[in-house]
Amino acid sequence: MTMANLKHLLVFILFLLLSLLGKQSMADDVVRAGIVLDLNSTKGEMAKSCILMAVSDFYAVNSNYRTRLSLFIRDSKGDVIGAACAALDLMKNENVHAIIGPQRSTEAKFVAKLGEKAHVPIFSFSATSPFLSPNHNPFFIQTTQDDSAQVKALATLIQAYGWREVITINEGTDYGNDLILCLIDAFQEVDVRLPYRSVISPSPKDSDILEELNKLKAMQTRIFLVHMCASLASKFFVLVKNSGMMSEGYAWIMTQGLSSSLDTIDSKVLDSMQGVLGIRPYIQISKGLEDFERRWKTNLTSGKTNYKTFGLNLFGLQAYDSIWALAMAVEKANIENSSFLKQNASESKVDLAAIGVSEIGLRLLNTIASTRFQGLSRDFYLVKGQLKASTFEIFNVIGQTKRIIGY
Repeated sequence: MTMANLKHLLVFILFLLLSLLGKQSMADDVVRAGIVLDLNSTKGEMAKSCILMAVSDFYAVNSNYRTRLSLFIRDSKGDVIGAACAALDLMKNENVHAIIGPQRSTEAKFVAKLGEKAHVPIFSFSATSPFLSPNHNPFFIQTTQDDSAQVKALATLIQAYGWREVITINEGTDYGNDLILCLIDAFQEVDVRLPYRSVISPSPKDSDILEELNKLKAMQTRIFLVHMCASLASKFFVLVKNSGMMSEGYAWIMTQGLSSSLDTIDSKVLDSMQGVLGIRPYIQISKGLEDFERRWKTNLTSGKTNYKTFGLNLFGLQAYDSIWALAMAVEKANIENSSFLKQNASESKVDLAAIGVSEIGLRLLNTIASTRFQGLSRDFYLVKGQLKASTFEIFNVIGQTKRIIGY
């Protein structure tokens, strides 16, 4: 090879290297996002697996996108303090520009205030309190239906069965209490009375539940509306059956949060819930959803040696869709070289005063609000920072399945 040809070859190789580096840099505008989950809970484990698959799926479909989400996962440890510390750490030390989570409404209320202070949008796919309104928490986005969306459907269901009195049974938390306040007005409109409200401690002894059940057995009303998380319901319904209150003459209804979590409940517990009515958002089955569920099960079983079977539910699908919404918004907002404006220097990981303010937070928030696409669970469409209400389906628990009886 002559010196002239060698020179041309070297120039060509240099050109190729520069082109490759240029393409790489175009796809390396990284936007940092935080994930706050209770990693010791079934719902948290499921959500994490769906979120990681969502990132992989999104960029496989949109390989030409200039931006990329970089995720930082933190454990809320299942309580308000843990969730708050995790969010503070993510904002102060990782400079995340959005957070997915936390799971519970009590945790989300506090984290939403932190998001407002730092101009960091907070997505929650499972915090359903109707009092987490964007009117009071402008940087909070509910990528799930809030509990008030089901109120009219519940009232209509009870009216259709001709029941005139209902006793509500809820857990003694913000999640449990907030819905009951919304139910009172809706039931009055259809002339349904609430003669008694039963409140169960979120961490009760069996004797406490049995004492309350004996009190309910002594009352004339035999129609019960149950609003509690899946872990408490697992203990509660076993004791209900053992007390003889699943027999003929009693009727039990579950609200949407519990109805949507039945796939995480042990099969032995479902045996104690036979005949219970449930109400939950309708999910249209599609080829995309069936394909995802098949891949999700494969990934989960291959990645865990001590795998415990549980099904994919609405909250996992909403976690998946939340990532797609954020990834779309990040690209659409044309974010480059994003940074935080630091307010105070501090060595503490959880110093509230040391949180900076995201320079892109407001722009990202506005872009998210206008993002719309066909998600796995439904059409992703936000109305004033909340997922638009959908059709509800009514079902009976029969064996290990849910038999649809109406919409």
